[in-house]
Amino acid sequence: MKGWAQSASSPHFYFSPSYLSPPPHFLVAHEELMRQTGVMNFPRSLLLVVAAVAFLLSPAFANGWGDDYKGALASASKENKKVLLDFTGSDWCGWCIKLKKETFDQPAFKEFADKNLVLVEIDFPQGKTLSPEVKKQNAALQEQYHVQGFPTLVLLDPQGKVIKQQSGYIPGGPKGFIDWVTSTQ
Repeated sequence: MKGWAQSASSPHFYFSPSYLSPPPHFLVAHEELMRQTGVMNFPRSLLLVVAAVAFLLSPAFANGWGDDYKGALASASKENKKVLLDFTGSDWCGWCIKLKKETFDQPAFKEFADKNLVLVEIDFPQGKTLSPEVKKQNAALQEQYHVQGFPTLVLLDPQGKVIKQQSGYIPGGPKGFIDWVTSTQ
């Protein structure tokens, strides 16, 4: 039986598929054909698509929160919405985590925000890494709005003028927050 051999150290036979391997010229021609048809690029293309979908489904983006202050002002101006800045320590501040869970993660808040707000998270995490640009932007905004504690919420008009600012947790869940936004100063 061609392809079968007995090991010198073992009484068992093993299968040697070396005669089944195609010659090297076949592999070269096969790889060239794959390059020409674009099949070799398929895994890279798939990786890019998967990365884009993962980014779009990331928690901050999926829930409507962004981190681009200037982009938020432009969107608010175009859509005639207010801007909400949430100064937070998302991974260490207990009151920030409570506000997110009890208010920002609730359907009533999301429905209100979709119609009325452009959401910007100004984060100062301890365990999560931010890009140097976002860190610089967040530090400048913290200074600009005189933020000294977390959470701090700043409501802006589409031109960036402060409508109201609140340091600390806003009780009452989505209703408490919506009342805060809609009440006069």
